[in-house]
Amino acid sequence: MLDIIHHGGATGVTGSCHQLILNTQHSLLVDCGLFQGEDAREDSFQQLQIEFDISTIKALVITHVHIDHVGRLPYLLAAGFKGPILCSIPSAILLPLVIEDALKIGFTRNAQLIQRFQAQLQSQIVSVPYGKWHTVVDERKEAGQGITTRIKLKRAGHILGSSYVEVAHQQANGSKERVVFSGDLGAPYAPLLPAPKSPYSCDQLVLESTYGDRQHAGRRKRRVTLKNAIEQALINGGTVMVPAFSIGRTQELLYELEGIIYEAKRSKNSQWQQLEIIVDSPLAARFTRIYRQLKPYWDKEAQRRLRSGRHPLNFENLYTVESHEAHEQTVQYLAKTGRPAVVIAASGMCAGGRIMNYLKAMLSDERHQVLFVGYQGAGTPGRAIQQYGPQGGWVEIDGQRIDIKAGVTTISGYSAHADQKDLLNFVKRMRRWPHTIRLVHGDQTAKNALRDELDAMYARKSKPLTVIN
Repeated sequence: MLDIIHHGGATGVTGSCHQLILNTQHSLLVDCGLFQGEDAREDSFQQLQIEFDISTIKALVITHVHIDHVGRLPYLLAAGFKGPILCSIPSAILLPLVIEDALKIGFTRNAQLIQRFQAQLQSQIVSVPYGKWHTVVDERKEAGQGITTRIKLKRAGHILGSSYVEVAHQQANGSKERVVFSGDLGAPYAPLLPAPKSPYSCDQLVLESTYGDRQHAGRRKRRVTLKNAIEQALINGGTVMVPAFSIGRTQELLYELEGIIYEAKRSKNSQWQQLEIIVDSPLAARFTRIYRQLKPYWDKEAQRRLRSGRHPLNFENLYTVESHEAHEQTVQYLAKTGRPAVVIAASGMCAGGRIMNYLKAMLSDERHQVLFVGYQGAGTPGRAIQQYGPQGGWVEIDGQRIDIKAGVTTISGYSAHADQKDLLNFVKRMRRWPHTIRLVHGDQTAKNALRDELDAMYARKSKPLTVIN
């Protein structure tokens, strides 16, 4: 059985980085992500350093471009990695934007250095079409024997371009092994993206477990829940602040809001017709433009909207805030006037970005509302607001203690992650189940719960299973 070394993502939710050891000369790296929340150590710079041996790594495979899966890429390249960076076609377009932003925030402000780095990154990116085998190692030409390793990317349904990775490996003696890395799996009925379909089979599965201990409530009814939450804030005469990552969640929300506004116009609901939807993030605006360019990768429902003449990510009520000056003016205007609006801004866990200024200005005002639509990592301000806000507690932001008087609502149906049932189905729907499952990307409670369910599922079928937790 092939060995896997985890350089992140094994004992927490973030920092995804997994090295598949093919033999003493060759290995494969899957993701190279940033540690966030409680996963980040105090000496964060030391944690970012690539201290493992990269000399055997034949390729880096990117499952998707969220920062907790690609954020250490600048450090990997700085450490001397010059191999191919394999990813899906949409990810190949999105990755340079994500890395440019990461460089500006945490690496350097030197424009020439960023430009040189981006040029190197572009030269190493190799886009791989979904469902096509790509050879990483082929030693059969050498002395007529040796290992062969191929990878295939399949849609993961998490964000645009997200993939899970199938690895087909054959040893010199002819023995074969199939390893699957789930990356982050999406849930069914997500806006814009088709749900992931399980692989035919595998021997080892590296499986995410973010929501391994829970079920998402009413995914089919989430738009009704979203509509009700926003209407409650409108009654109070305030702003709905939605912390959301620039890529993925922002575009899903815009898609759903366009649907609500479209129906409101048909029923002549003036409250929604006049509501401003504000995306206050230059990066999110850029990603949204790319999402619009990548329409062929949208799901069938989104394609039907396009054919009917609608524009799910570019509708009349949508406004974007680009400059920092315009951002400050928007915060002040909404905080003073209480004009009803929905503001979507990064970061998704309230761990930085423009959402922080909205929270500082409005969190202590009961007219406003914070609406969480995604996972809030332990140790992040988002988790603190989510946990203590309903109790009338407080949160510390930039060293300032702020009483939480704004309403706090969480909609779990919008998670871009598969829940426990979806994760079990990912395994159950394989024709041949893996004999070994490594649980990653989850806190210990989530991993333990998922392990118990997997053990029970295998026991019912009298199948052998080793869970590495």
